[in-house]
Amino acid sequence: MTTDAVPLGGPRFQTDPAGLYREMRRDHGPVTPVLLDGDVPAWLVLGYRELHQVTGDPALFSRDSGLWNRWPEIPDDWPLLPMIGHNQPSVLYTVGEQHRARATMISDALEAVDAAGLRGHAERFADELIDRFCLKGEADLVGDYAMLLPVRVMTRLFGFADEQGPALVTALNDMIDGQEGALAGQTHLGTSVAELLAERRREPADDVVSRMLADPGGFSDEEITQDLMVMLAAGHQPTADWIGNSLHLMLTDDRFAASLFGGRNSVAEAMNEVLWEQTPTQNVAGRWAARDTRLGGHRIRAGDLVLLCLQGANSDPQVRTDGATLTGGNGAHFSFGHGEHRCPFPAQEIAEVVARTGIEVVLDRLPDIDLAAPAASLARRPSPWLRGLTELPVRFTPTPALGGTSA
Repeated sequence: MTTDAVPLGGPRFQTDPAGLYREMRRDHGPVTPVLLDGDVPAWLVLGYRELHQVTGDPALFSRDSGLWNRWPEIPDDWPLLPMIGHNQPSVLYTVGEQHRARATMISDALEAVDAAGLRGHAERFADELIDRFCLKGEADLVGDYAMLLPVRVMTRLFGFADEQGPALVTALNDMIDGQEGALAGQTHLGTSVAELLAERRREPADDVVSRMLADPGGFSDEEITQDLMVMLAAGHQPTADWIGNSLHLMLTDDRFAASLFGGRNSVAEAMNEVLWEQTPTQNVAGRWAARDTRLGGHRIRAGDLVLLCLQGANSDPQVRTDGATLTGGNGAHFSFGHGEHRCPFPAQEIAEVVARTGIEVVLDRLPDIDLAAPAASLARRPSPWLRGLTELPVRFTPTPALGGTSA
């Protein structure tokens, strides 16, 4: 690791991550030495081709976190432990046939989700959330809406009680942000999932958890608990930020003005542009080199931690040579990952249905919506991992509630 490593944190991840990635690429090439919390060294892969190489070679760049050569230096209270996978026997950190079996279990459980029922749940919860503020003529579409909708839908699909949603939102956000509440958030999430598993073993139902427990692979409760924690974390916050970032784009870019006043053809285009330009999942930990190798002109030693910069790859000038915005049907971005550990297709479909439904219901219910603050004043969360707004204040003509339950 070189001595000019870049700290993976700080205010520029809020204000100008694109500029920061350009500087990293200028100074170090497609792979940059970085420092995590506590000056822990790692490599950040910014290049599109290099990221394809890393994610396409699980033998050389393994998901087995036990390979990490820095474990002796990592304290037990390191806030990034939930993101790295220490002692987490989840699908994220298994390899080979074991990983394929776990991934199949998850895909099968999600594949059985009824598409019409999913959209119905998303519409109902979206209407209930909007009913809470539609008479006020103003709202924060992040805190009052986008941050609540995905987890409401997921708790219903998985089998949680609806009232558990708010505490799960807090736990997931604390865990993913990697600050002082990260370990407590992980503990709350794990306890909640374990309790649900015990309940579903006694009383199976038509939900994702029950289908995972019934899988013929015979996975242990600990394995299923860990996988459910991954599914909740991966399904909630990125989807919430996908909604928030897409609404932000539509409210601040004149190209999407027609969609705010009755048109809907641009919703999918805005959502896809966000995946290219402001993808919710900016950076992912990680992969570990199984042996000494070279990547992007750097020597990577066995056991080094390699982080995946999804946004950096999406904006790589080697594949964005004309500087044009890639929208429409171009889905060659890395926002859902790549290779064996790519987000399962049923999970992608669920996230897209929830996000698109959430956006469309807002536009249907609040037809004259507009920003209630200068666009330049809107702040992003200080996370190097996820790209999302802290708030999205809007104003609109007060409209009547539909009468849905507001609990």
